[in-house]
Amino acid sequence: MSAPKAVEVPNPLAASYARTFGEQGRVWIAALPALAAEVLDRWELKRDGEPGAGEASLVLPVLRKDGTRAVLKFQMPREETAAARIGLRTWNGEGTVRLLDHDPESSTMLLERLDGTRTLTSIEDDDVAMSILAKLQARLVSVRAPHGLRSLGDIATDMLEHVPHAVTALADPSDQQLLRGWASAVADLVGEPGDRMLHWDLHYDNVLAAEREPWLAIDPEPLAGDPGFDLWPALDSRWDDVVATGDTPRVVRRRFDLLTETLGLDRARATGWTLGRLLQNSLWDIDDGETALAPASVAIAESLLNR
Repeated sequence: MSAPKAVEVPNPLAASYARTFGEQGRVWIAALPALAAEVLDRWELKRDGEPGAGEASLVLPVLRKDGTRAVLKFQMPREETAAARIGLRTWNGEGTVRLLDHDPESSTMLLERLDGTRTLTSIEDDDVAMSILAKLQARLVSVRAPHGLRSLGDIATDMLEHVPHAVTALADPSDQQLLRGWASAVADLVGEPGDRMLHWDLHYDNVLAAEREPWLAIDPEPLAGDPGFDLWPALDSRWDDVVATGDTPRVVRRRFDLLTETLGLDRARATGWTLGRLLQNSLWDIDDGETALAPASVAIAESLLNR
C-alpha cells in the first residue's frame, strides 16, 4: 500500500507566515506537513479533499472514523489560537462552528465542516445579511466570558497609552484631531469595559452556510468586553459595495441600527466603543507605517457622529 500523500502547504500561507513571523513562521511552516501527518494518524482521520488556507491557517477536509465530515485547522500556537479554543469550547456550537476535538500543544482543532463556498457575502440584500449576522452575534455575546480571555479593559488602557505618540505620526491635523476624539470616547468608557464574550472579527466572510443551522460563525478571536466593541467588522463588511451605493452614511447608520436593536445595545455607548475599534485599527496601521487614517474608518466615524 502506498504512503498517504503528504500535505502541501499553499504558497500564500507560507508567504504570509514568513512575512508576519519571520524565521519563527518559516520554521513552523516547514514542520507543518509532519504535524498534519501525525494528527491524521493519531485521530484516525482520512483526508477528504484539497487543503484550503487563509493568511493564518491551513484547513484540511477530513472524514472521521465514523464517517463524519469535519475539517482540521492548523495554526501556529499563539494567544489568539488559545483564545479561539476557549471561545469555541464555551459556545459549544451555539451560533458558531462546533469544536469536535483539539490538541492544546499544537493548537490543532478538529471542527464541524461547514460550506466554505457560501458566506453571507452571497446574500445580495444587505438588510437580510446584516440581520442574520446580528442574530448570530446576539447569541454569541449573551455568553459571559470565561476566565483566560483577554480583557477589553486592558486592551483599551494600552491603546490610550499609545495615542500621544501615534498622533505625531499622522500628517494631517484633521486626522490628528479625529484620533484624539476617538481616544476621548474610549477614555470615557474604559472604566466599564464589559464582560461578554466577543467574537472580535464577525464580518460577512466569517459566517458560513451549514447543515445543523442555516448559518454559523467561524474564526473567532474571543475577548471579554462590551458588545459595542464588536460591531465594526459588520459595519465594514463588503465595504466597496457600501461606497458604491453613493450614500455611505445611510448604509452605515442602517447597519448600526440593525445591530444595536438586535443586540439590545445603548446606541451612544455602542458608538463610543465602535470609535474605540476604529482607534485600535488606526494604531495598528500607524505601527505599520501609515501616516493617514483609513478612509473607511473616517467614513464610519462621521456616519455615526453626524446623525
